[in-house]
Amino acid sequence: MVSARVHYATQALIELAIRRDDPSPVTIRDITDRHGVPGPFLTQILRTLRSVGWVRSIRGSQGGYRLAIPPTEITLFDIAQAVDGFENSIPCESDNSTSGETLQSVWADASNAARSILANQTLEQVAERVRDGNAAMYFI
Repeated sequence: MVSARVHYATQALIELAIRRDDPSPVTIRDITDRHGVPGPFLTQILRTLRSVGWVRSIRGSQGGYRLAIPPTEITLFDIAQAVDGFENSIPCESDNSTSGETLQSVWADASNAARSILANQTLEQVAERVRDGNAAMYFI
């Protein structure tokens, strides 16, 4: 239920978090080559991440992107909210039938559970799992 936009934004941020101590910034090409994110789509995503203050761009031939804040300050819920508006992925209208109301209750429960899980996972935690090789579930 995660959009491509959220998935790609998370992959880009993980890459920036893992390489935050590298002296050179991460280029769009680095991310597209490693994760297969379409370049123009990634450019839009990075623009969004820059506008919320999480990423800074470095101009020039040796330019690229770096994290602007510590990865401990960004949760997966924050990412979903910033790039896609988390609530946009959960159906919110129902008809007035009993099944419609019941289904709406299930959607609300699923949304609350997802929000709780995502809000309790920081970018740093996920980056650590990737570094340790335990992140297969994040890159399905």
